[in-house]
Amino acid sequence: MSSSRLPSALARAADAVRRGPHSTPPDGQRRTRRLAIGDPQADFTRFLAILDHQGLLGPDGWLRPEVQLLSVGDHFDWGRPAEREEAATSALHLVAWMAAHPADQAVLLLGNHDLGRVGELAGFTDARFAAAQAEADGIYRGEDTDEARERDFLTRYPELPNVELAARDFGNFREVQRDWVAYLLRAGRFRVAHAAAEHLLVLHAGVTREDLRVVGLPESHQAHAPTVADALNQALATAVAHWKEGPFSMPGLHQPGSATYGEGRGIFYHRPSLLPQDAAHRAATPRRRFDPHRLPPGLTQVVGHTRDKRTRELLAMPREGYRDGVLRYLVTDGTTLQYSLGTPPPTGPGEAVLIFTDGGMRESPVEAFELFDLNGHQEGQG
Repeated sequence: MSSSRLPSALARAADAVRRGPHSTPPDGQRRTRRLAIGDPQADFTRFLAILDHQGLLGPDGWLRPEVQLLSVGDHFDWGRPAEREEAATSALHLVAWMAAHPADQAVLLLGNHDLGRVGELAGFTDARFAAAQAEADGIYRGEDTDEARERDFLTRYPELPNVELAARDFGNFREVQRDWVAYLLRAGRFRVAHAAAEHLLVLHAGVTREDLRVVGLPESHQAHAPTVADALNQALATAVAHWKEGPFSMPGLHQPGSATYGEGRGIFYHRPSLLPQDAAHRAATPRRRFDPHRLPPGLTQVVGHTRDKRTRELLAMPREGYRDGVLRYLVTDGTTLQYSLGTPPPTGPGEAVLIFTDGGMRESPVEAFELFDLNGHQEGQG
């Protein structure tokens, strides 16, 4: 493949950033190749190289006209402390490049790192965040973090739930990123979910039966992806319409963290867990862990957010043999559960499916990183 496609795309992205926050409206063109890509928390050049390896980039630096690309969320925050400035700039170019495509060609779905810009970080300036991060860097030591120093830190930065968020989780924050996220939320460009087929839903971290009851969907409607996507996206639109200032939230679905509330909770933080110590966290929405047996039967959800190693840990499976870059799936009938690499076999109306696309883009070799083919998915019998 010609290497000229990547410089063209980088130039397009730089132009999009210079224009400032904007969104290109849908153009209604039919897309014959539809793919979902897992969390793009990696250098923008690597993201483009993956697309180019898949034959998705045109010589003009845009997605080919026949391609529809769904990004499952988490466009910010990666790398070591020495890479923060590079990562912050790279992520902004990625979001701007996606937003410059027609809205029905490049679909931007929300992740918890995207929402962090208008959540926990809603009131920070670059200078205040830099000061907080410098202090957090001196305190954060994983499980060995000094609790007394952390409590003192939180008295001065009560918007944050812990020092880890400033030092690591949301470590690449810049005000300009928040400007873009806020604009794309108000423009309706950032969405919660996308229905790719009658029973195929794409979103960041998955929803359970209880989450869908929050948006008024009885179980009889929870296998129909267009109905689910409409309900979740309408909940987002309603929350955005009521959001004037301060941290953005969605009642029952998303609550950002703070020193008093603790870590953020809701459907953008979701991870399936069978660990006994997570039982309390699975009890009620919004939450950070969910029981995978409570996934809506008959619905296949394409998600990101959780890599193979972490998924195995939370499902109480051996972590040996985990792999980056590859697609994975979980199937449950509400009682039994299967987790494996690859894509799922055909399923029936009583089975729920998660397809995981977060392959650790930064660590995976470009040629090994798999995208999910939305056209190739065989609908179940739901």
